[in-house]
Amino acid sequence: MSEATNAATTASVAIQAVLTAMAGPDARPRPGQVEAVAALLSGAQRVLVVQATGWGKSAVYWAATLARRDVGAGPTIVISPLLALMRDQVEAARRIGIEAATVNSSNRSDWDLVFERLDGDEIDVLLVSPERLSHPQFSKRAMPVLKSSGLLVIDEAHCISDWGFDFRPDYQRIARLLLELESGTPVLATTATATSRVVDDLSDQLGPSTTVIRGSLARKSLRLAVVPNLTYGQRFAWIHEFLATASGSGIIYGLTVPVVEQLAAFLQEQGHDVEPYTGQTPPDVREQIEARLRANDVKAVVATSALGMGYDKPDLAFCIHVGSPDSPVSYYQQVGRAGRALDSAIGVLLPANESDPDVWEWFATATLPDPEMADNLLALLRQRPHTTADLVNALARSKGKVEVLLKQLQVDGVVGKEGSHWFATGKPWTFDAAKYDRIVELRRAEAGIMSEYASGRECLMQLLTTALDDPAAQPCGRCSVCTGELPSPGARPSVQTVDAVYESLRRRPVRIPPRKLWPSGSGRPGRIEGIAVGRAVTAIAGGVWPDLVEEVLGPDGPLSEQLRTAVVQMLGRWRREDMPAVSAVVPISSAEHPVRVRELADLAAAELNLPVLEMFAQPSTVAEPAQGPARLGQVTARLQLARTHGMGGSVLLVDDISRSKWTLTQAAHMLHDLGVEQVVPLVVATQ
Repeated sequence: MSEATNAATTASVAIQAVLTAMAGPDARPRPGQVEAVAALLSGAQRVLVVQATGWGKSAVYWAATLARRDVGAGPTIVISPLLALMRDQVEAARRIGIEAATVNSSNRSDWDLVFERLDGDEIDVLLVSPERLSHPQFSKRAMPVLKSSGLLVIDEAHCISDWGFDFRPDYQRIARLLLELESGTPVLATTATATSRVVDDLSDQLGPSTTVIRGSLARKSLRLAVVPNLTYGQRFAWIHEFLATASGSGIIYGLTVPVVEQLAAFLQEQGHDVEPYTGQTPPDVREQIEARLRANDVKAVVATSALGMGYDKPDLAFCIHVGSPDSPVSYYQQVGRAGRALDSAIGVLLPANESDPDVWEWFATATLPDPEMADNLLALLRQRPHTTADLVNALARSKGKVEVLLKQLQVDGVVGKEGSHWFATGKPWTFDAAKYDRIVELRRAEAGIMSEYASGRECLMQLLTTALDDPAAQPCGRCSVCTGELPSPGARPSVQTVDAVYESLRRRPVRIPPRKLWPSGSGRPGRIEGIAVGRAVTAIAGGVWPDLVEEVLGPDGPLSEQLRTAVVQMLGRWRREDMPAVSAVVPISSAEHPVRVRELADLAAAELNLPVLEMFAQPSTVAEPAQGPARLGQVTARLQLARTHGMGGSVLLVDDISRSKWTLTQAAHMLHDLGVEQVVPLVVATQ
């Protein structure tokens, strides 16, 4: 029997054993599964599988693991990006008879035991996150295991590619790991979301002899729909009415944390059993929510993309998006979670045409390194090692931005870490502007495809699969474009439900979190002191109070009755909840809207029974608003104190609108220097 025939026979037996354990004796391999396992067991040692979500990519590496362990190979190493996937996979492996364990940031106390079991050859599969590859303690213990593994699996492999929709710097370390593997170690890379450009990039990184197994990405069980031209409140109302009649459970995605929190609160008020889930949700609470959804103990989870790749619930009946993701690949990844083990499931997009483009543009550039920030950071590290906290204070940038940049520079070999301190390695670094320009151009092009999808002018499934370069893309005959039919409640929810949405949204607090750090180059110490969390009546975007936003963006004038009522109601709720004690009201001087700002201050003072203190001189000219940190310099030049004697206590700082928060921040700083203990901002509308 030839090696290829023997590999195919072994692969067929192994994949059937896995499928029987996972789905019962009637389960049969899908096209490509046996081929993929056989390729890993024969001479083709680098395999890239690009198949639709739900095809069974994990079954391939379970089967290959069984076959490799039967001939005495070392454990399989699975590099996976999300903890949710790891938890699911450990349990799935045990049902098959494979002993699996994980090493990640949430179980550091178990690492020693896991490595002891690895040393004793008691573990068949080790699941690790890509971030662990940079951890010194992990690297020291795990690298010998990684180099001698029986199979290396790179799950969600599109994360390796600069061109992937969810590129992650930590994944670049995998390319280096490939060079250190023992000769003959098979490698499996899997993804459901790879364009031809990403496939070519992954094949180059895996090696010239990579076998690519690619199937159709169309999902026959998934019916797609777009409900266009809804307002903010109508989108919430549509979901409420949809849930009232929908069977099964599902996921409702929002692009931002505020949308998720507002929508979840409204749906809970209406009696729906839903849970919010964001990157700010504590890990233990996330696990509880995931478990409830998996057990169908909750109707829906309202989530950001924090609940995405890796969450395994094959019987999700629906997936709804409030606002469009920034790429068709990202959308396919998320909506593809629905209907993997159902004959029929639905994926609905409720595009937010008024705000989606701004969110897309932010995502297009937010993860790119800032060359000026990188140069400043490297200059600091060349002087001496620094902790992350040191760098945050010295650079006056957020912890998140500093951590992302350090990760990017560490992957490039420019910085290293010893204990809690970062140091410069001496390797030169230059910002590859041409490369990042191409990435931004690609991301903007992908956002353009999502705009086309949201318009509903062509088959939705065909548009998605074409965007992923699926050669089998064709009209599906099932989506809302092909059939002309929308799921209930159709094109518009009821007026009564929309009214209920706005009543709910207008009761919810709109907080103004203070800026924490002065920008680098401002000549000021890093941390901003003396300003508390403030409140706004409404956000500028979102359409919760469109009339009020139009009023404060318009010409100066007396407050409308609607605005006066809204401010009074907001102050009443704030006082009942968590409003800090204040002893006076201070209006910010405004050249643009002096009447409106003074009336707001008088109204707040009357409601709170406080005096109004005129602390700032009236500016003589109206300045064209600058953007970004330049706004601080403009505000500093404009704001002048009318009184310079000291004062104590806390004050309510009043303005009509806040976009960058630099006016509030500079005014609060000036008052703090006069002895004010705490400044509490109040505005009508905030960005």
